[in-house]
Amino acid sequence: MPTAAPQAALTHLDALESESIHIIREVAAEFERPVLMFSGGKDSIVMLRLAERAFAPAKIPFGLLQVDTGFDFPEVLATRDRWVERLGIELHVASVEQAIADGIVIDDGKTSRNRLQIGTLLHAIEERGYTAAFGGGRRDEEKARAKERIYSHRDDFGQWDPKNQRPELWSLYNGRIHEGEHMRIFPLSNWTELDIWQYIGREQLDIPEIYYSHQRAVFERDGMLLTASEHNPLRPGEEARERTVRFRTVGDLTLTGCVESDASTVDEIIDEISVARLTERGATRGDDRFSEAAMEDRKKEGYF
Repeated sequence: MPTAAPQAALTHLDALESESIHIIREVAAEFERPVLMFSGGKDSIVMLRLAERAFAPAKIPFGLLQVDTGFDFPEVLATRDRWVERLGIELHVASVEQAIADGIVIDDGKTSRNRLQIGTLLHAIEERGYTAAFGGGRRDEEKARAKERIYSHRDDFGQWDPKNQRPELWSLYNGRIHEGEHMRIFPLSNWTELDIWQYIGREQLDIPEIYYSHQRAVFERDGMLLTASEHNPLRPGEEARERTVRFRTVGDLTLTGCVESDASTVDEIIDEISVARLTERGATRGDDRFSEAAMEDRKKEGYF
């Protein structure tokens, strides 16, 4: 009697990849106008590879949306452009600079560009009629993200109500929305930072070189190492010095800190974060240090 050939067991990365691809395909089938929010960072690059794999050999059936603060790292924008060119995918850039010029958001000289992304993003979603926006958020990043669902409902003001989320039993998602509302989708919710790096290594993904150890002029502020730049004028008592650093996350360079590190390969980064005691956001994002509920407050207003 013939017997079935033994099947290779799925690795934990195979299982995570399979779940994420299922979510991406479900959203593409269910929503009229999805878009993938793309920062050029490691998580959104993993998202893009998953979307590519979900529909191969066909092209990805939705475009990318990037909110450019005007203070983004040039290495990240260069990586973004390489991915867009290779995949031949549509990219819409929503510029904070342009939003300020158009009066969509107000630059009072005190509010960070990272926070001004919120109004810029919500305007782009409404203007272009997106009904679902994929994000690269993960539950292990931060407390507010830990309690957000995979399908995150946003009302017609783009706001999130953490006390009124829809139940998600097994892999059953409720995608019903009214006119003017949209859904944020987080297919990487169950991934960790370590999973992301293992997947980057397995897939040999092109990521910004600032994730790897390099020499950079930095200065210390509020316990973080920030990039010396015309956008980051030094305050009295601060001094920029060349140090060997790398970034665990990328964003507005005025608020995104780096860590001292000699990790110059994916394997070395995996060894480094395996013993890290702080998440990448807790260690390097100044906008998450304003208060205990900083991220949750921003998400309620419409942040990623």
